Amino acid sequence: MKIGVVVAMVSLLGVGAWLVVRDGEPLPLRAGAEKAELRAGTRRGVIERLPGDDSFRIVFAGDAAPPAVLDRAEVERAFGKDTIDELFHQSPNVLFELFNITSWASFAWVVLGLLGQIAFFLRMLAQWIASERKRESVVPELFWWLSLFGGIALFSYFVWRRDLVGVIGQTTGVVVYARNLRLIQKQRRRLASSAG
Repeated sequence: MKIGVVVAMVSLLGVGAWLVVRDGEPLPLRAGAEKAELRAGTRRGVIERLPGDDSFRIVFAGDAAPPAVLDRAEVERAFGKDTIDELFHQSPNVLFELFNITSWASFAWVVLGLLGQIAFFLRMLAQWIASERKRESVVPELFWWLSLFGGIALFSYFVWRRDLVGVIGQTTGVVVYARNLRLIQKQRRRLASSAG
């Protein structure tokens, strides 16, 4: 194994880890056992309306203290009555609830992550079909291209989610996929030069 490959893996891991923990602002975590009825906000924090009554919980990203539960009057004083009515008197978005997001921009990141997962499925399908055709285990070049795309897409998605475990999981794979594609290109050049 070349030292450059190891350096690339460690470098990508370092960049990914830095992107996840920069500014010390992880995505807000839900505290408490009760599920919020509705939530609105950004990665810096969210407002959650708790079920059953007119109380709210504000969760700020990076805040170690447990979120305080506020009544509607306190929230309206802080954010304005119109803002609260606009945020919480609209019908809940099923996609936002399904993917635990709060905006369409976040949905675009989720689509990127889903495309990465689809690429990983397609790479296995391509490998399976190629192996069945030859009646032996074969790894076609398409496998490595789909792996590279899927790895980069998921790496980006996990950085956006600030998921260090996901970033670590994709780091080495992306480098290995790129290295295999480079080795395939080198082999083609060698075969072309020996044939010509």
